[in-house]
Amino acid sequence: MTTVEDPPAGLAPSGLRRVLVALCLTEITSWGILYYAFPVLSVAISRDTGWSTTVIVAAFSVSQLVAAVVGIPVGRILDRRGPRWVMTAGSVLAVPALVVVATAETVPLFFAGWVIAGVSMGAVLYPPAFAALTRWYGDGYVKALMILTLAAGLASTVFAPIAAALVERFDWRTTYLVLALVLAVVTVPGHAWGLRGGWPDPIRQVGAQPADYRKAAGSPAFLALAIALAAGAFAASASVFNLVPLLVERGFSPALAALTLGLGGAGQVIGRIFYLPLAAKTSVRVRTVSVVAATGLSAAWLGLASSVIALIGITIGAGLVRGIFTLIQATAVTDRWGGEHYGRLSGIVSAPIVIVMALGPWAGTVLSTWSGSYANAYLILGAVGVVAAAIGIASIPAAGGAVAVAPD
Repeated sequence: MTTVEDPPAGLAPSGLRRVLVALCLTEITSWGILYYAFPVLSVAISRDTGWSTTVIVAAFSVSQLVAAVVGIPVGRILDRRGPRWVMTAGSVLAVPALVVVATAETVPLFFAGWVIAGVSMGAVLYPPAFAALTRWYGDGYVKALMILTLAAGLASTVFAPIAAALVERFDWRTTYLVLALVLAVVTVPGHAWGLRGGWPDPIRQVGAQPADYRKAAGSPAFLALAIALAAGAFAASASVFNLVPLLVERGFSPALAALTLGLGGAGQVIGRIFYLPLAAKTSVRVRTVSVVAATGLSAAWLGLASSVIALIGITIGAGLVRGIFTLIQATAVTDRWGGEHYGRLSGIVSAPIVIVMALGPWAGTVLSTWSGSYANAYLILGAVGVVAAAIGIASIPAAGGAVAVAPD
């Protein structure tokens, strides 16, 4: 673990608890409604409107691309002013965005709603929440991030069934209007009230001067980190979204394939618990490379395995790895360059990750068509992950650079 100095306190312990509880609630709600409700409702949207699934998914993918771009200026605001008002504004904007989606009678208007939703997502999902906890919690930020991601990992568990129940009783338009109301009631006051308090000085590495963010962002180590994390996220995202077709191809029933996917999601939540002991026993380089490599190897193993028991076990293991990967991403900037420019640097690193995650479902399908099977596609995804791990070796700043990192 990197040694850090405690920044000047911005919040009392009670204030820190308030921030963490607020972000846990708002992240569960934001992820559940803005992200995980869509795959549940997409079939109903297509059936009701007559629009093709490809068009509907494309609109949602556009929102992810917008979120990636918006994350960069949001990071600058976070560094200077803190998360309260930018996350509150994002929550407020999400409400009319979903109203536009719910009432859209034409494809262009449906796309417009998701573009607005993408702006909101860039201001309320993981990157700004990570920035808030990293700055406020000082040297306790890793534990706070772990708690947040454990809670937010329940977003699909909570809101996928809610969305399914609502669309079964009403229709997809009414469902989105109800969810927009829930979003307004939970996240707007959650951010406006929960994120109150002074914005402390950032984490600074012992014995190191704060790095200029332009110099850090232009360094070979930063480029290697961005490529490694993006490629690893691509392999993970494509693996998750194409798992059911792979398992059906291997002889699973659709119901068993869906259950197996759910078990992988549970493994992802559990995997986050293992990050703290991993961080205590490994260097930044070792855990980055090993977790990204494990992401690729688990995808390849899914492509090679054939028995039901093996595929279920590997899926759970792959979920554990993805859970740890989330925290590798959340701590990557602070581990290497401290927290001085966490918002900006994290926004830049997150942008390609969000983009490739948006492309993952489509890319997995393309790879399966090109290679002849989903099994072959997973072998390709495995190779992508292993290459990403190799690139990750170079993601540590050179000695004597901006920060001091844990020895390898």
